[in-house]
Amino acid sequence: MFSHTLPGQWPRKRRAILIALLCVCSLSSVADDISQDEALRLRQQGEILSFASLLKTLEQRYPQGRVLEVELERDDGLLIYEIELLTRDQVVREIEMDARTGDILDDERDD
Repeated sequence: MFSHTLPGQWPRKRRAILIALLCVCSLSSVADDISQDEALRLRQQGEILSFASLLKTLEQRYPQGRVLEVELERDDGLLIYEIELLTRDQVVREIEMDARTGDILDDERDD
């Protein structure tokens, strides 16, 4: 028995499975924002580096850059500083740094 599906149409069952899969995948990649109180506690306990100490790395990589926004997030068990920075060339960069080690995890142009 053949299924008569018009081009561009998916059978309902396949669409439902695909939608459910996309929902599960998107939920697993959501990062949790860390409150200021929790960030202070983590810093006082020595679990994360101060943002001031990470600024040295940013200044070396992007001299004359200007920090626009900083968030501390928990993502897949890692504590990550997510930083938006304006370079001297007027390009906005989104940089992710490991809050425990200071390592740059990702650095990309923000569109």
